[in-house]
Amino acid sequence: MYFVPDGTERCGFYECEDCGTRFLSVQTGPWMICPYCGEEADLEIGPDEEMPEVREAAVLLQVIEGDDVEKMDTLLSLAVTGGDYGWI
Repeated sequence: MYFVPDGTERCGFYECEDCGTRFLSVQTGPWMICPYCGEEADLEIGPDEEMPEVREAAVLLQVIEGDDVEKMDTLLSLAVTGGDYGWI
């Protein structure tokens, strides 16, 4: 899971164009690397290996602020767990 820490006042709501996952992040840029399917560049590659392409596939849908951060975090948690909110 990739959720924001408690007490976060501002976060971004993203959706990945590649895998379709929706998640919250403390970053609020227009694009970011998906934490689920994105691949960080491995800077320790050999001379015959090609540098992997880093693709920022997660697009910012909305900036969430204030009390709405906790509400959205809870809603995403419920969506992922199938409605079992007993662990929250």
